[in-house]
Amino acid sequence: MNITHLPLNAIRAFLVSAKHLNFTKAAVELCVTQAAVSQQVKMLESQLGVSLFIRQSRGLNLSEEGMMLLPVVQGAFDNLSEALDMLAQGIHREVVTVGVVGTFAVNWLLPRIADFQARYPLVDLRISTNNNTADPVAEGLDYLIRFGKGSWHATEATELFPAPFTVLCPPGIGQALASPRDVLNYTLLRSYQPDEWQLWLNEAKVAVPKAKLSAIVFDSSIAMIEAAIQGYGVALAPPVMFERLLMEEKLVQPFDLYLHKGSYWLTKLHAQKESQAQINFKQWLLACASEACSTSV
Repeated sequence: MNITHLPLNAIRAFLVSAKHLNFTKAAVELCVTQAAVSQQVKMLESQLGVSLFIRQSRGLNLSEEGMMLLPVVQGAFDNLSEALDMLAQGIHREVVTVGVVGTFAVNWLLPRIADFQARYPLVDLRISTNNNTADPVAEGLDYLIRFGKGSWHATEATELFPAPFTVLCPPGIGQALASPRDVLNYTLLRSYQPDEWQLWLNEAKVAVPKAKLSAIVFDSSIAMIEAAIQGYGVALAPPVMFERLLMEEKLVQPFDLYLHKGSYWLTKLHAQKESQAQINFKQWLLACASEACSTSV
């Protein structure tokens, strides 16, 4: 149903009548006649094809359909009232929509969101998580935070920080890893590209036929790391994304040996113009990334 065809006065009459469960009291609040309120509600019911009230001799009760509709209508009117109040005061909110790699969203961005909200209370940040693939046009994204080399078609990319991969595992397994070759005694956990473990072992100068590398593959680094914590094997992941777990000693990094596969980037389409709210988010994010890099050195 096209809601633009529903009369606002009728929806308002329903809301106030549901509040009082009485057409007469609703009429007093709306400064119209009882008959007008009843007629507006009947018109709305006719257009919706349902009864919103159960009419009884002692008054009204909401029907199941009325109970379902009431919180939706109340919320819509509350939002409208808030927006009108803000406009009257010369205040308006802006929205910034960001697509984010899931690992980055949970482990890096989320702990910093409170700071952004404190600095920009009139900006609503909307976050959509993905596995490093998203369509900014189809999904209506202002920015896309992704992992890679920084080259995407028709896209402006600003580097946030590099995120090299290395072995992460629970302390019990870490104690048993005397050399990089020892990881082969455990199940290899990985996500993203199928050659990651082979490339890391090449960096470690451990010669192993690729066919002998068996692994459990995850579509999420978060799930992969949880499997490592539970003792299912050793993971290959960027430690910068799991600093909290390393500090809590749920994970350890046994080797100072890295596979450099790319960085995290803030990207947007070249053709897309930035609003002030978007610029504020971009500058805040870059400042956070710079601070994080300086404290980790």
